[in-house]
Amino acid sequence: MATLTIRDLDEGLKAKLRVRAAEHGRSMEAEVRAILASALTKPTPGPGMGSRIRRRFSDVGDLSIEPPRRAERARAAEFLE
Repeated sequence: MATLTIRDLDEGLKAKLRVRAAEHGRSMEAEVRAILASALTKPTPGPGMGSRIRRRFSDVGDLSIEPPRRAERARAAEFLE
């Protein structure tokens, strides 16, 4: 295991760390380890939000959000004088 030394830690931050550690029933050192592990552990990749929405509403039918395409081409606007 590695050792990490943090210098010039703000006293207010240290006090908050001490309170947080006490709330979780851990030492300050254990609390810092838990904070670092939580912050640096990447979640496992999964399906994106769009895929999850499509899966959830798959029984509803077509969820296409694209407007239907027209057979004719768009025309330029005609301005009256």
